[in-house]
Amino acid sequence: MKNPGFSVLSRPLLVGGSAVFLSWTSAAAEIVACGAGSYTTRRPDTCKELPATIYRSAAQRGPVTTGQWWSSLLWQEHSANLFPHPLGMSCTPDGLAVTYPGAALVASADAIMGGGVDQNGDLKISHSACSDFPKTVSGGHSDWFVTALFEKGDAVLSTTFGHGSPFVYGTIRGGAPVIRLAEKPVLWSAEKQGPTLGITVRGRHYGLFGASGSTWSGTDGLALTNDSNDKGYFSIALLPDNQAETLALFAKYAHHHVTDTRVSHRVQGGKVEVDHRFVTKAMEGEGSGTLFALYPHQWKYTDLSLSGKTYNSVRGLMKLGEGTGFKTSVPVQGVLPALPVEGIRDKERMLGFLKKKAAAKFAPFADTYWEGKYLGKLATLSGIADAMGELSLRDVFTAEIKRRLENWFTASPGETEPLFHYNSTWGSMIGSKPSYGSDMPLNDHHFHYGYFIRAAAEVARHEPAWAEKWGPMVKLLIRDIASPDRADPMFPHLRCFDRYAGHSWASGDANFADGNNQESSSESLNAWYGMMLWGEATGDKALRDFGVYLFNTERTAVEEYWFDVSDTNFPKDFPQVALGMVWGGKGAFATWFSGDIDCIHGINWLPFTPASIYMGRHPDYVKRNADRIISKRPGARDFNTGWGDLVVMFNALTDPAMASAWFEANPDCKIEGGNLHAFMDHWIGTLDKLGTNDASVTADHPFFNVFTRDGGKTHAAHNFGAAPITVAFSDGVKLSVPPRSTAVSTQAK
Repeated sequence: MKNPGFSVLSRPLLVGGSAVFLSWTSAAAEIVACGAGSYTTRRPDTCKELPATIYRSAAQRGPVTTGQWWSSLLWQEHSANLFPHPLGMSCTPDGLAVTYPGAALVASADAIMGGGVDQNGDLKISHSACSDFPKTVSGGHSDWFVTALFEKGDAVLSTTFGHGSPFVYGTIRGGAPVIRLAEKPVLWSAEKQGPTLGITVRGRHYGLFGASGSTWSGTDGLALTNDSNDKGYFSIALLPDNQAETLALFAKYAHHHVTDTRVSHRVQGGKVEVDHRFVTKAMEGEGSGTLFALYPHQWKYTDLSLSGKTYNSVRGLMKLGEGTGFKTSVPVQGVLPALPVEGIRDKERMLGFLKKKAAAKFAPFADTYWEGKYLGKLATLSGIADAMGELSLRDVFTAEIKRRLENWFTASPGETEPLFHYNSTWGSMIGSKPSYGSDMPLNDHHFHYGYFIRAAAEVARHEPAWAEKWGPMVKLLIRDIASPDRADPMFPHLRCFDRYAGHSWASGDANFADGNNQESSSESLNAWYGMMLWGEATGDKALRDFGVYLFNTERTAVEEYWFDVSDTNFPKDFPQVALGMVWGGKGAFATWFSGDIDCIHGINWLPFTPASIYMGRHPDYVKRNADRIISKRPGARDFNTGWGDLVVMFNALTDPAMASAWFEANPDCKIEGGNLHAFMDHWIGTLDKLGTNDASVTADHPFFNVFTRDGGKTHAAHNFGAAPITVAFSDGVKLSVPPRSTAVSTQAK
């Protein structure tokens, strides 16, 4: 593949350096060939221009990591509020404001809110020689840590922090660290003249750790200055309590500055095993390791021995561990490219649905989001037709997918749409026409491109030659949203997926008081589903397993933070059973586009695909959720209003008989714009005939489902390859699957 013309330098992690405004332009040709397709390096007039300025240090080069919790640091002179949890912070002209947002959780009918971050915080890490830094830049980042670098002349303040860490690590030149306090502190540590202080500010407990031999002055006022004896390093930490032994524990690790964080994964034995590692540098002595707080989606899946000390957060209780890292093990939720044909109740009716769609005039090209939703529907129709053996109908739908994708995947001089263009300054592939800020500020790429990837995978399943020709363009979209390659010269590694928080973020610039946000978690999962399918269909097992890791990690985060399936994370006085949006600093029962209850819930269900079976892993929760929606929605059980079709389909995960009866009476019901009567029929029929999702069973192959009904089980698995395979399930069942087909086996109680 042709590189669009910038030099590639390694990107250092968590280092300082002179801060400059960084931009460059491609010198390559306007049209770049990519397999059978092409893209342009010229921005079409339909797309907004991205900034030429990126706020990062001169030592950094290459693609820009947008769509992270800290990304506002790259887009503006200082930053919006940042929420790594358990801390919250903000970069300001006179330093880093730090607070504990979990200390002030508030629940209303519409939101769960943390304490937020004001311009002073509980405390502010400042520089004795400078109070007017003109900008803050990213001094480097690793998988879940970032460095905020303040620099003016000889005055340099570097602060490093990240998800799960109660510490902020600092280095300083040209002066001394000053901790400015929101109110006069309570000083409770025994060693009042040494390098370590324990203080309480606004009811929140902090440890201040100067270099050995240093002292703190100003302990009777609002500013504490550390005489670091020119050692130039220090740290502060949020403490779980104000006990002397807690301060001593934190002091043990205070000068082990985190210099790198890294996630690795392995898919094996029906589990996704994820390893989270901290690399530390001992500024004093020779020790290693650190203290870290695990989110619920982590501590529920780890065997790490935890300390018993905790922090509150808008994601629920965070539990403190120590060491060099921890591992989690999550069961793989199987997915199928299409639901089994055994789930079709009325084949003539289904053929009628398919023939009607095949005979209809196909929609004109749309923007990246609505084009994606249309491609998703075509992929679903193709899957149903293929499962039924209706290959001529399948080929109608795949032909239209190919026509549309090939048009998007080909750029011509002077063309404005549909096409993709590459921005080399920011390192991103941008579709035209864009939508919902996908051009500026690079919002929602995983939502939009996930549909394209899944549709391409449906074609690849049947036509390997097409995948060979057009695959390079598909891979560009995959690399844009989630490049597996840490050294990718064109795209950042995992643009929008937050490896510690366990889910993706939608905003490219995170320019909000509540940090970054994600609304449609289900469209994020749809992207990882598409990646799994593409990887398997093209024989790229590493990419497939990368998708398995992303899908199942984000699934657990959705279960914990959007749905709270175990009722352990939302405040007890929060009246809702789900969130519409997760923000860094809050959770909101809301959407960007509607206050309707169907939309607030449904935006985290759509698009319904065969992979949506993951939502049925907790049937008691599904019932609690569906019952509340039905009791509160206008029209109650009149599902021909709002997004009632989605409510029926969600409810089918726990009560398929109800859904089946309703659909039989309303086969031509009103449906949401990305839904299909054909798939609604197939979905409900599968759950009604074969049973609901049995989450207790895993397999040694990710393309499977297990259904349970009346005590019996149905095992299903799909084989993408040209040779038969045998799939082994964790309950002892072994299923032989012929080439390029789905096999189904039912065992009665």
